[in-house]
Amino acid sequence: MVSTQQLKAIMPFATLGKITVFLDPLNATMEEFFINTWMRKAAFLAQLAHESGQFNYVEEIASGAAYDGRADLGNTKPEAIALAELSSTSPGRYFKGRGLIQITGYANYKACSWGLLNSRALLDKPELLKTPELACRSAGWFWNEHELNTLADQGKFEKITRVINGGLTHIQQRRAFYAKALLVLPKDMP
Repeated sequence: MVSTQQLKAIMPFATLGKITVFLDPLNATMEEFFINTWMRKAAFLAQLAHESGQFNYVEEIASGAAYDGRADLGNTKPEAIALAELSSTSPGRYFKGRGLIQITGYANYKACSWGLLNSRALLDKPELLKTPELACRSAGWFWNEHELNTLADQGKFEKITRVINGGLTHIQQRRAFYAKALLVLPKDMP
């Protein structure tokens, strides 16, 4: 388990209010997805710190329009287009990044929805990923689906960043969060 004080030390710009909102769902998520060692927790929390702007964002700031027409995200699938049109928007905007790791695109929402909820709930209501529980659990699901615990165990932080980000965007900031997490979290933490 991580504490309020540890999260505040890792993410100094996270408000105590935000930490309080995410603390229990975050600890439950780490337990559910076996993010249970010093190295795993440090890597996971560092990536969340960056991706969520230190718990300030559970939805991408950009409109999502840049994802329109992205076949690699499934946003050209007929169902993606139809669901977006029901909400008078486009697939990129409808399936924009949400959650603490920013699940993005129809294909990822579909996989996450069935993987976490065994239903299509996230396809019909993608904003559910903004709730504290699902913002955390979707991050844990993504982490687990991409076997990032194994990379964390090996200390391959850059490879984790590439999986999450598709590149090394803001790697220095991510590394700073990682270094801080490694210092703050006790090594013998179960």
